Amino acid sequence: MKNYSNLRKISKVFHQYGIDLTGKRKFASFEGDLKMDKIFVNGLIFDLEYELSKELEDEKVAGIKAPAQVIELLIS
Repeated sequence: MKNYSNLRKISKVFHQYGIDLTGKRKFASFEGDLKMDKIFVNGLIFDLEYELSKELEDEKVAGIKAPAQVIELLIS
């Protein structure tokens, strides 16, 4: 049940950034397909960490290229 509430929080934050998580969009590249600057990607990750009260390691954050990768790291 906790994963479900976390997924709802994650979905809310992505929606605030205008990112739809349905279909292929969850695998789209932040910088290539979604046309997001790195600073906005970092802001998105910060907002997700804040919403879930969880901190991701900097090394893992540096390798994130798509929404699905962020979700996987936050849920695991």
